[in-house]
Amino acid sequence: MALDTTTRVRLRTFGRYAAGSGVAAVLSELAFLVSYGVGAIPLLATVLAWFVGAVPNYLLNRYWAWRHHRSSRSKRELLPYVLIVVTTTVVAALVTTGVDTLAHRWETEHIWRTLLVGGAYLGTYGVMFLLKFVLFDRYVFTGEHHRSATRRTVT
Repeated sequence: MALDTTTRVRLRTFGRYAAGSGVAAVLSELAFLVSYGVGAIPLLATVLAWFVGAVPNYLLNRYWAWRHHRSSRSKRELLPYVLIVVTTTVVAALVTTGVDTLAHRWETEHIWRTLLVGGAYLGTYGVMFLLKFVLFDRYVFTGEHHRSATRRTVT
């Protein structure tokens, strides 16, 4: 079964998005585990981890996954990108705070509580992974990329 050009372009974009998200997830998860592990509250650890992962994730998504290199587009892309990732961060903060509260009630040892809350943080981003791809592809990194990628593939 042969894939059409648009499908091939989206699959390549998704592959690069997944790889960039993997890099950001590792950086973000490490930042979360370290900050929470040394005593930061879940909200602070989540925000710190978000910042550590969001900056490289935006750059990898914009320049590598969706291949946007013109600076004029970055202002139009930045607001929806920030709204999407901040919303994800709020969800992650709520989830990690809830799991932290439960872990304290269960009187879990600190190392297990750290791993449990860290898992909740990573799990939240795992669940949001596909939704973010669709939102980025449809609303953030739209337009010229797919047209120019399609032209390059066809010619």
